Order: sequence, then structure tokens, then C-alpha cells
Amino acid sequence: MGKRKRFEHKKKGAKQGGRNTTSDAGGTNGSVEVDGEGKGGRVDDGRATPNYIEIPRENAVFENYYKEQKIVPEDEWEEFMTTCRVNLPVNFRITGFRSHAKRLLGVLKQQHFTDLDGVTVDGELIDMPKAMPWFPGELAWQTTMSRNMIRKSPELEKFHKFLIDETESGNISRQEAVSMIPPLLLDVKPHHKVLDMCAAPGSKTAQLIEMLHTDIDEATLPQGFVMANDVDNKRCYIMTHQAKRLNSPSFMIVNHDASRFPNLLITAEDGGRKSLRYDRILCDVPCSGDGTLRKNYTVWRQWSTSNAITLHKLQYKIAARAVDLLDVGGLLVYSTCSFNPIEDEAIVWSLIKRYNVSLVDCSDKLPGLRRNPGVSSWKVISRKDQIFTSYDEVGERLQHRLKPSMFPPQTDEEIKRAALHRCLRLLPHHQNTGGFFVAVLKKLPPETDQLKPDTDL
Repeated sequence: MGKRKRFEHKKKGAKQGGRNTTSDAGGTNGSVEVDGEGKGGRVDDGRATPNYIEIPRENAVFENYYKEQKIVPEDEWEEFMTTCRVNLPVNFRITGFRSHAKRLLGVLKQQHFTDLDGVTVDGELIDMPKAMPWFPGELAWQTTMSRNMIRKSPELEKFHKFLIDETESGNISRQEAVSMIPPLLLDVKPHHKVLDMCAAPGSKTAQLIEMLHTDIDEATLPQGFVMANDVDNKRCYIMTHQAKRLNSPSFMIVNHDASRFPNLLITAEDGGRKSLRYDRILCDVPCSGDGTLRKNYTVWRQWSTSNAITLHKLQYKIAARAVDLLDVGGLLVYSTCSFNPIEDEAIVWSLIKRYNVSLVDCSDKLPGLRRNPGVSSWKVISRKDQIFTSYDEVGERLQHRLKPSMFPPQTDEEIKRAALHRCLRLLPHHQNTGGFFVAVLKKLPPETDQLKPDTDL
């Protein structure tokens, strides 16, 4: 057995729940209401009242773990942590099909942004809303105005009311900036058959539907479709509100366990039956969600090294099922709102080992988007804080929990084959966002008719 190190820290907080249920919208709050027994309750807007306490944005376990993983360059660490402790800005996307979105963008610029130009609050000039430079057509914006600023400025209050009204009518979507990236990289065209494996709450799905209708006349129906799936029946009903406003007949919602998503049969050209295969699949899997800590403040007190290990098997099963359902030549986008390589690059590497898929080089995509490459080396840390760099170091007592699929490529040849640097890591301090991981995989023709056995889980 190889040499192993011990990861030392003082434990804080409790184990986090299995499924990340945070929404795609940005957050601007920071306090938790406390009930009579001192348990955390609903999230407030950050206003100081006697009934609310501020959640400390500190977690030594989190900091030590990610310093050990080296996911952030050493000279950027302080900026990374400082940004993680600051509330997210408000992000919104102008929705709908292209001509409608352009008309609303014109109203936004000519009427509301003009009114905000030169406005001061407490003697300071406000920051104007900024278009995200990497999002096509200036349809995604970021603003740092706070509730306190809105209350002090009639112009900001008018703009805020406009955003609320347009959000309620479905013309604007409150959506975290980094969650807009996976649909863009999927490169959906009107003829594509698209599957969103874990679709709720549906903001990414809405993007996919909009993209399906791009580049064709509004009176023309696309030849393809978007199928949105989620395992949670209630969240499927919530998703209908996201998609209903787009009024697209090329869309359906289904309610299945993504890891066991069924084969659907369609009529083949010869009149027989064949299994439906998809041209594009979005696989935004349930994750530990530590990339959402700027809006989901419970991450700070509940983060644990066990979170990623617990979810790894489910994430792999969903991603593997997605590859099974993908047509040859099709694209799969795998994404999480987690910093953890065990949920990110480890899943991608496992897929590359088992299937004939390869990572797509996205370095020329979304110009203006700052990103870090994926990592090719990471460590697996047990619940008792033992550090392992390869599965050979794992003792028999831990092999039921720590699996070969969690470990990085071990040789130069494997590192070259994996090409994990083609993955995208989005860090909060790069463009004032949450944390995110994205990988784009292309399915190649099978080398053999026999699938490699699943022995790593």
C-alpha cells in the first residue's frame, strides 16, 4: 500500500443534504430567521432585525480542502475567498425569441438605462448595469444595486419595478450568470433532438427552447424538440411556468429518474421501430453545490469532505446514461455548481475511460468569458481526513466508500488521453459570479460493439 497523508483541520458544521436544490437565480440575502429552538429557517433580505442572525462566512475545512486540491492559483487565493464571502450581484437575462428580445433590449437601454445615467446615492455615483461580454446579443446583464440603494433613489426604484414586472410576465429571467453557460456551449440548432436530463427549475431549459427557435422564421416550427426531465414531480410542475411563456409546441416535460431514463421508441425509415437517440444532451447533475455559497449561505456551516463522495456514484450513473442516449457525433454538456474535482473532472475521466467520447476544446467559445482549465491531478480525502492520490493507497476498510472512479489519471499517457484541461472552471472572483464547472463531450463511433465493463464504481 502506498504512503498516505492525513488532512488536518478542526471540523465545523454538519453533513450537507444529498441534492442541491438551490435555484439558478442570483441571491442578495445573508441572514437566517431563527425559530424558538434556534434552528435556521427562511432566508431574509439581509436587513438587520432582532429576529435574524448572520451566518458566519467562514469554514476552515472548506479552505484547507481546496488549498490542498489547488483548484485556485496560489496568488489568487485571497481574492477568491474574499469574493466568496460577498453577496452575488443581481443577474438577469432577456428571454423569448430573438426579435422580441431585441425589442425589449431597446426599451431597457433607451428608457431605463438613460434614466439611471448620472444617478447618485449618498453622494456616490451608482454602477450602471453591465452587459455580460460573453453572452450573445447583449441579452444578459448584471447589476450591483442593493435594496438599500433602491429605497433611496426614485430612478432605481422605477428600474427595479420594471425588472419585477417583466420577470412576472416572463420577458426577463433572474438567472445566475454561470448557469447560462451550459446551454450556450451545447450549440443547439433548430433540427436537433435535445434532452435536458436534470432540468428543474427550468431556466437552462428555457434557454434551450429559445435556441431551438433561433435562425428560423417565427412562423416556422423547428424540426427538433427539447425534452426536459426531472426526478422530482413537484419541480416538474414548477418547470412548466418557465417554459409555458415561450409557447413552443416543440417541448415536453417528463418525470423520470435520470440515471434510469428509458429508451423511447420511434419509427425508423424502414417502417420498423428504433430507440430514440439525441443530438444534444444537457447533464446538469445534482451536486454538493459549494459553488453557490455566495447565495446559499448554509454551505458555509454545513460543508463537509463527505458531500462529493456521497454524490459521486449518482452523478456518474446519470452522466453514463446520458452517453448511452447520445447519438454518435452528438454533444453532451456535463456541468455542476461544485468546485470539487470528485464531482467534476473525476466523472469526465470515468466517462472517457469507459466510452468512446472525447472532450471538445472550447477555448475559442464565448469570447470575453474568463475561465480556468480543468485539473488533471487531485486528491481523495476520507471522512477521517486521510489523503489519497491513487486507489492503490486505499485500504480494504475504505474500499466500499472510496472508488477507483474518484481518482485522477495516473500516468502521462492517461493525462494526455483525458485532456481534462479542456474542461472549464468558472471561479467567483473572475467575473463576480458563482462557481461552476462545465465539460463538453463529443460521442465518437464505437471502437468495438462491446461496451467496457463498469468496474470502477
